[in-house]
Amino acid sequence: QGIVYPAGNYTGSPYVAAPFTIPDQSDSMLYLAFSEYFFQTSSFAYYTAGAFNITIAEETCSYFNISTEIFGSIIPEVAKYSVTPYPVMLKLMATEIPIISLEQDSFTVEIQGSMEVFAVLPDSATQSLFTMSIAANTSLALNIFDQKLVGSLCLNR
Repeated sequence: QGIVYPAGNYTGSPYVAAPFTIPDQSDSMLYLAFSEYFFQTSSFAYYTAGAFNITIAEETCSYFNISTEIFGSIIPEVAKYSVTPYPVMLKLMATEIPIISLEQDSFTVEIQGSMEVFAVLPDSATQSLFTMSIAANTSLALNIFDQKLVGSLCLNR
């Protein structure tokens, strides 16, 4: 069982490693197993290092054509504030350590976070429009088909 921690900042893991067994099979040349502990400590290390904090800048949002005009059609307060359409910038942040749990044929990730939306004004200054909390629970199943690793992602809630 491996542990992952932020470089230069090892303070011990908040998790306890549980024993697990690998099925006794002898029909393959290589077996690879990861424990839930490995994924939990990875999640903790990435959260501590700030890796789950992402800023989606104006260039990316303009590629998807996201602007204050789109948010204004959904949220009337944004339409009142921003009559002229401006590009937006999104700041996504995990507010808690993501929880990763292994299931029989998949693993589940629970993420709590927030998203702050900013209008990018003509002078490149930003103006906060709104902040929202996000809770997501997803599961990922991995399979091998025709010697290719294939994953299927499901948004549970």
